[in-house]
Amino acid sequence: MTDSTREGGNYRRLAPGQRTVVWLAAPDSPEPRKLFETAEILLEAPNWTPDDSALLLNGNGALWRLDVERPDDVERIPLTGVPDINNDHVPSPDGRTVYVTAKDGHIYAAPLTGGAATRLTENDGWRHYLHGVSPDGESLACVLLPSSGDGTAGELAVLPAAGGPVRLLETGPGHLDGPEYSPDGDWIVFNDESFGEQPGHAQLARIPAEGGTPRRLVSSATVDWFPHVSPDGRYANYLSYPAGTLGHPPDTEVAIHVVSTADWQTPIRTFPLFGGQGTSNVGNWAPDSGRFAFVSY
Repeated sequence: MTDSTREGGNYRRLAPGQRTVVWLAAPDSPEPRKLFETAEILLEAPNWTPDDSALLLNGNGALWRLDVERPDDVERIPLTGVPDINNDHVPSPDGRTVYVTAKDGHIYAAPLTGGAATRLTENDGWRHYLHGVSPDGESLACVLLPSSGDGTAGELAVLPAAGGPVRLLETGPGHLDGPEYSPDGDWIVFNDESFGEQPGHAQLARIPAEGGTPRRLVSSATVDWFPHVSPDGRYANYLSYPAGTLGHPPDTEVAIHVVSTADWQTPIRTFPLFGGQGTSNVGNWAPDSGRFAFVSY
């Protein structure tokens, strides 16, 4: 793996002595399996290609592919016409396109194999952070923050996958993040601080995809982020921070919880790790719902 063209960019880096470790876990297995490890680059936010062959990760402001069956090294996906990207990237259901959020606060679409990117979002006074694609591939779920950076809580919005104006969905007063569609397309799941009794106390929620009243999914003392529902709808996993955590910082003791979607309140698996930001920011389930990926540092 070489990426000398990106030296000096505005992206996270490994601390001295730190390593990126990519893991695979399953609802029916008590231990995760190490897939890949490197001390060369800080990789984040794995999601799967729809053909089940590889993981997509970001690092050094670029997008990378890791072959699941032969995880010898990551291969950079060459994207042009897009600034450095962050850890909000999602492939389309048909596997032809990857949607990415760039450091300029816009969402772009590009061929999954690499090529020229097209900007999808408008200069509408918001910074746009992608998290989910609808099962029919027609809509994107994202979080909006004011371009002014005035600290206003994030707003939930949907965007045509072909580009155009965003449509806001009304939620509570607290900051939210991580919106993704349920496999049937009926719901958007996300984490929301509106239900918490303390500032920053994010909890999991869902809202009808067409808009409506948000419903709390989990009531916990921990700070819970980034719910991901398996493609078959049976399971979900989410990232849990210690009580009192503000935001979703890196380099802390966290846990991945796995639940049945019939009972979000009771974890059936818990995987403790050192991570946080970058561990599981976007949908991380394999297409067959048998396993999911996450990153520790």
